[in-house]
Amino acid sequence: MKLKTHSTVEASRVHEVLKKHILADGYEMVLDLEKSRGSYLHDARTGKEYLDFFTFFASNPLGMNHPKLAEDQDFLERLQRAAINKPSNSDIYTREMAEMVDTFDRIGIPDYLPHAFFISGGALAVENALKVAFDWKVRKNFEKGYRQERGFKVLHLDRAFHGRSGYTLSLTNTLPNKTKYFAKFDWPRIESPALEFPLNDERLVDVQEREEQAIKQAKRYFESYPDQIAAIILEPIQGEGGDRHFRPEFHEALRELADKHEALLIYDEVQTGIGMTGRFWAHEHFVKPDILAFGKKAQVCGILAGKRVDEVPDNVFEVSSRINSTWGANLTDMVRFTRVLEVIEEDHLVQHAEETGNYLQKQIDDLYENFEQVSNPRGRGLFCAFDLPSTEYRDKLIEQCLDHGLMILPCGFKTLRFRPPLTVNREEIDDGIDIISTALSDL
Repeated sequence: MKLKTHSTVEASRVHEVLKKHILADGYEMVLDLEKSRGSYLHDARTGKEYLDFFTFFASNPLGMNHPKLAEDQDFLERLQRAAINKPSNSDIYTREMAEMVDTFDRIGIPDYLPHAFFISGGALAVENALKVAFDWKVRKNFEKGYRQERGFKVLHLDRAFHGRSGYTLSLTNTLPNKTKYFAKFDWPRIESPALEFPLNDERLVDVQEREEQAIKQAKRYFESYPDQIAAIILEPIQGEGGDRHFRPEFHEALRELADKHEALLIYDEVQTGIGMTGRFWAHEHFVKPDILAFGKKAQVCGILAGKRVDEVPDNVFEVSSRINSTWGANLTDMVRFTRVLEVIEEDHLVQHAEETGNYLQKQIDDLYENFEQVSNPRGRGLFCAFDLPSTEYRDKLIEQCLDHGLMILPCGFKTLRFRPPLTVNREEIDDGIDIISTALSDL
């Protein structure tokens, strides 16, 4: 008798099985990993296909079953080798890991951020960025003559989302339900002076005034907590908080504050990184950070850090096990990311995201012109969004879009955000906009 090697669950029973042990309150669809293709997700339960402007919370860079992955036998063999075993990358090294680092270095690691650390999870990437900053600031303070550890505060913005781990809970402040009842540090928080679009003279004056107020707040915190603020952290564009954009002048002012007060500037690019904004990194539109946290589309998560960290001898990149984890990220993810990077380079997908993003922004502007419910149209590259009259209206629109075959995400209080794959084409954008137009008309 042949032994059964693994459990087989019919698509119709997936939710039933999961609900025995987890809160399975996600989408009703059951993703078919074989039949889903490109920008379309196939529901194994109903056979219905959905245009994907969701991409697993912006983590799927190339869409489903990209032929340069799914049909590349050499890649599939390397992926299989990496998947059978799971070595601890922090101490045991492989050719596969070195190939990922080499490819990442060529395509995505800026020369001003030479240090790297890899881990599984965007929040843990941010958390280790903070640890780098704490270590750096405390050692700086020892050099100044302090005898006790000092330098454990982080200046951050309101409407920010940096994760749900221990340190990051103190920074995340989008929806209360994501952080309430969990222990948090009382770290200094300033207003986030987001732009309102279309940008006119009145709105420009308003944002300039709010920027001035935010910088005044930051300066007061540096004065109130001398030598205690280790870092300033922000998302180049706030995602979960509502796709909130800042002027380059605001980024520059934070860069100046970080330099003046011996704090490290950290950019959380977990969502904005890997080509989505029409640059490989979103900060390329603004200023250079001292530390960058990445994840999602990278498949592998981690941080990149600059030479300012080297002002302190024996920093965390020089001393064994100061920052570490058992797995040091996941080798299978590293092999996949290597091929993703190659495809991004071969197919010029960062440039494609910029060009296709301009087209998407034009279509969103047309929605703004044609529907009074649509406001604040905005975007960089494919990282686009618009607002609706209320949370309730926005959520109803998302339900209508899903009924019509489009998966798209909310963020903030009343924002609809676009997160298509880097490979999305104009025809798919047209299809998505048509579905949104129909849903708006229905409502």
